[in-house]
Amino acid sequence: MSIVVFTRSTPDTAAKVEVNASGVVTWGDAATVVNPWDEYALEEAIRQGKDNGGGKSVVIAVGPEMHTESLKHSLAMGLDEAYRVWDEALEGTDSLAYAITAAAAVKKLGDVELVILGKESVDVGTDQHNYQIARKLGWTMLSYVSKIIAVDFAAKTIQVERLLEEGKQVVTSKLPAVISVMKDINEPRYPSFIGIRKASKAVIPVWSLGDLGVNLPPTQAKTSAFMNLPAKNVQVEMISGTPEEQAAKLVDRLLEEKVL
Repeated sequence: MSIVVFTRSTPDTAAKVEVNASGVVTWGDAATVVNPWDEYALEEAIRQGKDNGGGKSVVIAVGPEMHTESLKHSLAMGLDEAYRVWDEALEGTDSLAYAITAAAAVKKLGDVELVILGKESVDVGTDQHNYQIARKLGWTMLSYVSKIIAVDFAAKTIQVERLLEEGKQVVTSKLPAVISVMKDINEPRYPSFIGIRKASKAVIPVWSLGDLGVNLPPTQAKTSAFMNLPAKNVQVEMISGTPEEQAAKLVDRLLEEKVL
């Protein structure tokens, strides 16, 4: 029995991301990191696998070689196995192609009861692939999970707490299921030195679409080009005087600029 978690490498959120002269998105010499939302999913996969009888924890990345680093980080944290899926046919595809590929990877592993995903991917700012994976698997989707209250892998049930705008919701579902987790769910562990050394020597298998038996449908959404945001011309003016004088001057300036 296995628990699967998906991850990817993304630019550090502090990195300056821009479009170069060739129209390619670049972040310079800044290193990539594990997608920050995925760290909580990775930690939860370890806990539910080793500590709660869920079996081995498996991490998968769908993407080119750059995502190998996130897989090795996951192994260093304590996940049991790692796989990367890549094929030239995936270049430039949309979230549906990602979901079809991810679901096929889960099916290839077999005997998977739980798929855990981070809330979203910070580099593309979307979570639609989470729901699409669940749909392609035909499993229940539980999103915005802030706490796993109980999992009974023998009885194939899971109870979670979901964090919604209106408050918290407790939901019980049958397994297998797909869940996306929030940062409140746990505190991700740091990889140990021994774990880092072991992960650095790991040879991670790479699966092609042929290995998964996948034929992708035509891509429905394509990116035609990337452009930098327009440069902002911002000027700062300090208003002197007493608070009353400052307020009066500010109102005059706002009226002058037709803001009010």
